[in-house]
Amino acid sequence: MNTELTEHIETVVVGGGQAGLATGYHLARAGRPFVILEAGERVGDSWRGRWDSLRLFSPARFDGLPGLPYPGPAWAFPTRDEFADYLQAYAGWAELPVRTGIRVRRLSYDGTRYVVETDGGVRYVAENVVVAAGYDRLPKMPSYADQLGPDVRQLHAVDYRDPGQLQDGPVLIVGAGNSGADIAVELAASHRVLLSGPHPGQIPWRIERRAARVLTPVLFFLFRNVLTVRTPMGRKLRPKVLAHSAPLIRVKAADLKAAGVERVDRVVGVRDGLPELADGRRAEVANVVWCTGFRPDVSWIDLPVFDADGEPAQRRGVVASHPGLYFVGRLFQYAMASSMIQGVGRDAGHVARHIVARQPAAPTAVAADAVRLGGGRNGA
Repeated sequence: MNTELTEHIETVVVGGGQAGLATGYHLARAGRPFVILEAGERVGDSWRGRWDSLRLFSPARFDGLPGLPYPGPAWAFPTRDEFADYLQAYAGWAELPVRTGIRVRRLSYDGTRYVVETDGGVRYVAENVVVAAGYDRLPKMPSYADQLGPDVRQLHAVDYRDPGQLQDGPVLIVGAGNSGADIAVELAASHRVLLSGPHPGQIPWRIERRAARVLTPVLFFLFRNVLTVRTPMGRKLRPKVLAHSAPLIRVKAADLKAAGVERVDRVVGVRDGLPELADGRRAEVANVVWCTGFRPDVSWIDLPVFDADGEPAQRRGVVASHPGLYFVGRLFQYAMASSMIQGVGRDAGHVARHIVARQPAAPTAVAADAVRLGGGRNGA
């Protein structure tokens, strides 16, 4: 007997992070029926799973979602747990229909509507689907990582939490972007740290000093309004942003040097169980932390909307080839700020207005119709 439950609802938002919640806020204000599906057990769990000492790079005044400013001092920098708790509170404040603990395993189109299959025993059919599942989904690992000797402790930045995870002895951090620099400074207090990778540049001021209260708003204005796909400067910059890491924000090159972090050549492979550098040396280390970035996970989207690099053919989040399909929160989706907390609200608003424009008048009865196929009950 088929016990799967099918539920019809106008819009399914996949992902309950800042992008999904901002989209839900705008849809709720427009009176449209929708549901947000979040794989985590709690809203904000994607933030709670990052390393313990993580703090946001943006001050609190820029960390609020539409309708609800981030609480507390405007120029404080929230911790990962503080921001996760804000997201959870935001979902409650806006009364958003978030269903947690539901992982989407496939998105397809049946010729009439979109079909969202989940691991939660419910199958959703919808006129619209908003993919807001986050840009950084799958860790990038070099093909030679599994050639490291068994005595070398290795982990990706996505699995790093604190120095206690590493064994005694030197640490090689591969990737010198913001994550690599932050983790390098933290580990340098207890380990000899080697940092591999080119210097990505850095913003020329300290984000936590008083001068930043003038400079940071200017930077975010540029991210939102100048560096967009509509400006020549933004169009020129976008491919570079997609291909390379952002400049260092909090930790500077001088901080790495002061902490005793040693810069080494790039890693090109493994020799005799140890990382081999481009200059021919082996890195004699006991630990390797791969801060080599992420790639989007689009394997669950069974629709022909991606190019060879996994980028969807979209314009401001709207997929013209598949009406009703949208993306929010992707890196440089519309502007440099699109994947940032202060940028998702605008992109989410644009997508929500597009959804409203293509739908009939707002329903006055029920928001969704559940149709039971066989036995079972909706436990979502």
